[in-house]
Amino acid sequence: MIEASAPAKVILVGEHAVVYGQPAIAVPIASLRASATAEPGAPGQGLKIVAADLNQTLPLNVDAGLVDHALLKTARLVSETHRRPLPDLTITLRSQIPMASGLGSGAAVSAALARALSAALGEPLELERLNALVYEVEKMHHGTPSGIDNTVVVYDQPIFYVRGQPIERLTIAAPFTLLIGDTGQSALTRIAVGDVRALVEREPERYLPVLSQIGALVREARAAVERGDAATLGERMTQNHALLQTLAVSSPELDRLVHAALDAGVLGAKLSGGGRGGNMIALVVPETVARMRQALERAGAVHVFETTVQ
Repeated sequence: MIEASAPAKVILVGEHAVVYGQPAIAVPIASLRASATAEPGAPGQGLKIVAADLNQTLPLNVDAGLVDHALLKTARLVSETHRRPLPDLTITLRSQIPMASGLGSGAAVSAALARALSAALGEPLELERLNALVYEVEKMHHGTPSGIDNTVVVYDQPIFYVRGQPIERLTIAAPFTLLIGDTGQSALTRIAVGDVRALVEREPERYLPVLSQIGALVREARAAVERGDAATLGERMTQNHALLQTLAVSSPELDRLVHAALDAGVLGAKLSGGGRGGNMIALVVPETVARMRQALERAGAVHVFETTVQ
């Protein structure tokens, strides 16, 4: 039996602007993971993918939807990369990561599946090749992805990311704690990305400066992280949220959770990911986690996850 996994992620600062060449910071969520377990199948069975959380088995049900097609594409890309046919194998997928919520569920499931399948073929993929493979699958989920989701999920480390440039590992001077508040509303990142593109193309003189401002906040946030300055990091996160509101990618539910967190005294708060639903993040002092969690739950968060970045 072969086991493989990949983490969820949050974008700390910089979403949407990262599509336009601005930097972004993303961090893995070690406590939320997708996993794949591979076991030998009966001779002649071929590859069977069991999506346990969806109660579906593939490829017997290839028309079940986008997620299923993405899983099949992942398997086919692994086969093509290794230039070997798919084996007689049963791979069972499970995920703790909410789907379509900005936490990188699609990238994590694809990465876990590709890892398990390539290991079963006797040739585990190097990180660079795995990252490129998962990026191709991400195009099915997001249309024109920046590449940040697959990168932080595959490398499983905090990163400072600029599209098309070498990956930079982020130095964490002092651990910091995030609470992740789930609105319970799914949202497709590719739609929000497309809507922002329409804004930029229609009024570049108005929206390109907003993207540049987000990029400047990201650089300041990086400096704050690297010197252990949580207060400044929190301020930049909150400012980032305001700029994302200008890009029309927040929602009443996200704004309510952000405002509730700020009113409760968090260091900073913002939406994370594509927006229009999904999750927000709040930077908190560890001693206040219980109180801040209650504030988010009272404001309507259906789940609240905690993670320490270090």
